[in-house]
Amino acid sequence: MKRKALLSVSDKTGIVEFARELQALDIELISTGGTEQAIRNAGIPVKNISEITQFPECLDGRVKTLHPAVHGGILAVRDNKGHMRQLEELNIETIDFVVINLYPFKETVLKPGVSFEEAIENIDIGGPTMLRSAAKNHRDVTVVIDPDDYSKVIEALKKENTVSYEMKYDLALKVFQHTAHYDAMIAEYLVNHAHKSPYPQTLTVTYEKVQDLRYGENPHQSAAFYKEVFNTSGTLAEAVKLHGKELSYNNINDVGGAIALLKEYKEKAAAVAVKHASPCGVGVGFDLHHAYTKAYDCDPVSIYGGIVAVNRKIDLITAEKMNETFLEIVIAPDFDDDALDCLKKKKNLRILKLPSISEAVKSGQMDMKKTLGGLLIQEIDTVLVEGEPKSVTERIPTKKEMDELLFAWKVVKHAKSNGIVISRDGQTLGIGQGQVSRVWATENAIRQSNFPVKGAVLASDAFFPFADAIKAAAEAGITAIIQPGGSVRDQEVIDEANKYGMAMVFTGMRHFKH
Repeated sequence: MKRKALLSVSDKTGIVEFARELQALDIELISTGGTEQAIRNAGIPVKNISEITQFPECLDGRVKTLHPAVHGGILAVRDNKGHMRQLEELNIETIDFVVINLYPFKETVLKPGVSFEEAIENIDIGGPTMLRSAAKNHRDVTVVIDPDDYSKVIEALKKENTVSYEMKYDLALKVFQHTAHYDAMIAEYLVNHAHKSPYPQTLTVTYEKVQDLRYGENPHQSAAFYKEVFNTSGTLAEAVKLHGKELSYNNINDVGGAIALLKEYKEKAAAVAVKHASPCGVGVGFDLHHAYTKAYDCDPVSIYGGIVAVNRKIDLITAEKMNETFLEIVIAPDFDDDALDCLKKKKNLRILKLPSISEAVKSGQMDMKKTLGGLLIQEIDTVLVEGEPKSVTERIPTKKEMDELLFAWKVVKHAKSNGIVISRDGQTLGIGQGQVSRVWATENAIRQSNFPVKGAVLASDAFFPFADAIKAAAEAGITAIIQPGGSVRDQEVIDEANKYGMAMVFTGMRHFKH
């Protein structure tokens, strides 16, 4: 009995050539719709699926392969005498190769202005059913979903006249991975379309591989980078590398944090320096050179080997300033030609272009954190303050102090808790973060500043549990503080601020980042 191959593909890349090779190997071809037409137009003999099912396509093509003559021929276990006897009684012939890829659901829903109805029509039903049937019965059936696999199947058939079990297994695994990805995309689209809860009873998420990485956080750890299917605009996943080595695991993690912080600043030119996923310098200014100089001057030591993200086109004078130190990555919305040439003089500098770098994070996006045996999921922290910060001290902050407090509040939102940020004139002076004591974080921020902090302001990502940090800040000359409030000792903290004539505002919301 002739071997049979069922071909029905949305992506017709290489399908005619594959069909020609199969036909030359004396494998009978069965097909549907546009795939059949493409094969027939190439002069290759092919049967329409209706010749197999003895039933016409119906419901605008929604039903054509959902038939026992198809699935019986795919699912029958060849060395099961009962299965083969039933096929003979039902006059069903076996199908040995299933070559299918699915309706372009992702490509459809990513088109601007696509209607819900069009999206629904691009949910494939028959394709996944046949793929899963063939993949389940992979011992007897070769299932191919990826055009990149056509050549290796033909090579195996020409060499051995069969496909090895190992190859069939790998092809079946690829099918189940792909159909799981396909269904997860559909579920995510439906959740987003109807604004349903992102916390279902069972959670299935899907990502697409961008690249394998040389290693993870450390050289003994393997790693890869995946991106979301939807909502990638304004993220590293959309950046284009213009120069330098491939990004590492740590590079990607650091750049992600730098971009997130940079999005807090839109009105002015801004520069953000990040080291080990923590901000080490932030500056805003009347132009990019001014902003970058502020970010650099905050901590010239820590920025060495760090990541810099900016929200304006990089000009030559800024590029020359950047080249004065060793940076791992510079990412910007664009570059002047001479600035790009200047930066490229640094052989190992990764240069990334992301035009949408300032684009706001879309609401409803989720933040995920893997733990041993589980997954934590939450909304991304996109809110800065809810309502107006409330002045709680005898002295109300001046307009200049309030503007500066909000600048520092944006930075501390992205600092590792316990987080303290001291700033003046749109420039971070000291950042204390990742400490287990808030007073330690305060003392570290004061101590590490390259500038006197007298007249500066201070932001704390969460409330002060004791008045000790207020005393330390006041003695250093800090004039105003922004913090969430909410401690049982709030009044003690307020009294301490009043003692030194400091201004203090409560935001009513904290920004822990662990």
